[in-house]
Amino acid sequence: MKKLLILLLTTLPCLLSAQQDPMFTHYMYNTLWLNPAYAGTRDALTFTAIHRSQWVGFDGAPVDQTFTAHMPFYDNKMGAGLSVINDKIGPTKSTIIAGDWAYQLKLDDKSKLGFGIKALVNIFNNNINGLRLDEQNDAAFASNYQTVKPNVGTGFYYHRERFYAGISTPKLIQNKLGKGLAAAKEQRHYFIILGGVLKMNDKIKFKPTAFVKATEAAPLEADLTANFLFSDCFTAGLMYRTGDAFGALLAYTHKKSITLGYSFDWSTANTTGKYNNGSHEIMLRYDLIPNKTKIKSPRYF
Repeated sequence: MKKLLILLLTTLPCLLSAQQDPMFTHYMYNTLWLNPAYAGTRDALTFTAIHRSQWVGFDGAPVDQTFTAHMPFYDNKMGAGLSVINDKIGPTKSTIIAGDWAYQLKLDDKSKLGFGIKALVNIFNNNINGLRLDEQNDAAFASNYQTVKPNVGTGFYYHRERFYAGISTPKLIQNKLGKGLAAAKEQRHYFIILGGVLKMNDKIKFKPTAFVKATEAAPLEADLTANFLFSDCFTAGLMYRTGDAFGALLAYTHKKSITLGYSFDWSTANTTGKYNNGSHEIMLRYDLIPNKTKIKSPRYF
C-alpha cells in the first residue's frame, strides 16, 4: 500500500495535466495507434501486439497492452486498421478501441503522403473504493467511476523506402474524466515521429528513430532510439527517453514476416527510479502477405 501511495502522489499530477497515454519503448512498432495515416503502408495485413510491465516491483505500477491490425485496399491507395490499447495504473483502468482509415497520395515513384482519421471510444474505470485507506469514511473514495467517452483523431504520414515522418493527434476532444475535485480530462497530445535507414555495409544498416510528445502544461518529451539491423534479421539498439529512462532493444525477424522483440528500460527519474526494478516489453509483429503481392522493396517501417 505504501508503494501504491507513493506512485499515486508522484504520478497523479502527470495523469491529470500531462502525459496520459501509455508509453512504449517499441513505439516504432506501435505507429498505427500514434498516427492513423500509417494504415496500409506495409503492403500486407499486419498484426502487432506489445505488452509492457512498467516499474517492476512497484505496487500499482502501469501495465499496458496494445494490439493493432491494418491493411491496404483499393489498389494500395487506402488503408484501414484497428487499434486497441489497454492501460492499468493503480485502481484506474482504461481500454481504448479505435478504427483507423487512411488515404495514400502518391507524390512520385518513391514516396507517398498519407492522411488519416481515427475514431475511438475510451472505456474508463476508476475503482477507488477498493483502496485500503487510513480514514475509511473519506467521501472522495466512496464510489467508483465508470464512463465511455468517444473521440476522434487525425494525422499525416510521409514515407518512402528509407525514411518516414509524421505528425498526429490521436485524441482531439478533451473529455472530462471523473467527478468533483477528482475530475480530470483527456489531454490533447501532439506526436511527431521520424525514422530512417542508413546502409553502413552489405550486412549492417543503421535505423535511427525519434518520437516527440507535446501537450499543454507539460514539458516537451522525446524518445530517441538508435537501432542496428544485421543481415535484415537481427536488430539491436539503445533508447533514451528525456528526463525518464534509457534502455536496450533486441529483435529477430523470421522469413521477413514474423518479428519478435524485447526491451528493458531503466528509470532515471528521482521520484520513481529508486523504487523499481525497471520496465519490460515484449513485441510480436506478423505480416500476412498475399501470394499475388510482390514486395518491391524491404519493409523497414
